[in-house]
Amino acid sequence: MSDTPPTPAGDVWTVKRILDWTIPHLKSQGSESPRLDAEILLAHARGCPRIQLYTNYDQPLTDIQRATMRDLVKRRAAAEPVAYLVGHREFFGLDFRVTKDVLIPRPDTETLVVDAIETLKPQAAPRVLDVGTGSGCIAIAVAVNCQNAEVTAIDLSQSALDIASENAERHNVAGRIRWWCGDLFAPLSAGEQFDLIASNPPYIASAEIETLSADVRLHEPRSALDGGPDGLDVIRRLIAGAQSHLAANGKLLIEISGEQADAVTQLLTANGQYDEIVVLKDLARQPRVVRAVRKG
Repeated sequence: MSDTPPTPAGDVWTVKRILDWTIPHLKSQGSESPRLDAEILLAHARGCPRIQLYTNYDQPLTDIQRATMRDLVKRRAAAEPVAYLVGHREFFGLDFRVTKDVLIPRPDTETLVVDAIETLKPQAAPRVLDVGTGSGCIAIAVAVNCQNAEVTAIDLSQSALDIASENAERHNVAGRIRWWCGDLFAPLSAGEQFDLIASNPPYIASAEIETLSADVRLHEPRSALDGGPDGLDVIRRLIAGAQSHLAANGKLLIEISGEQADAVTQLLTANGQYDEIVVLKDLARQPRVVRAVRKG
């Protein structure tokens, strides 16, 4: 490994020794989860499931594995996200390919998916729209868990849609998801309606982008983060546009940051076309999703 103490004669770099060096090193470089990061990177370098590291603590790495791990650790120490380094991220029990063209799926967004699935399960053939799909994690998780749903997903980035489409193929739902490239609702026909519209839009205020952790600020797509001066630019447009594409009594689900709950609730109320406005909390008990029902 680079920047490591000299290796004693006859000593070898085993799985345990690599971890013992990497964990404190990543911690010193600012990683918030150094053990998890180190284990994911080493499992990737060795081409094995992470659980196998525990049963192979004394196994030495090959020269190729060591070189791969050395490069991964160097890049992680420079704040490159682990998900981009290994090329995938787990979300809602599913594995998603990710690149720098898409936002990395986060557990917080599972709050939205859970509510969407609970809403859709009783319906015979619900029509679902995912606006700003990115990796496709929301659309695909819904399609996998609601096999009667007809899903449409939109993103402004064709590169993101290519990744999302690949993920849909991986999870055998490609035939049940339509992919459209465009700005919010622009690709839809005027009369097209849905029973549920979901979105994880950009909602971070522009001035706050520079305060984000380096792995997010330097590597994730800014277009998926920057919500304008108050973080609500895209959310305003979602609320205004969704009313034309929600069926009567259809639901709108929007992911937000915790401090935006009151503002988004007020925007929905002021619009006049929504009822039953509710704020849903994530596992950390923080406001995470606003749900509203289109008036009948």
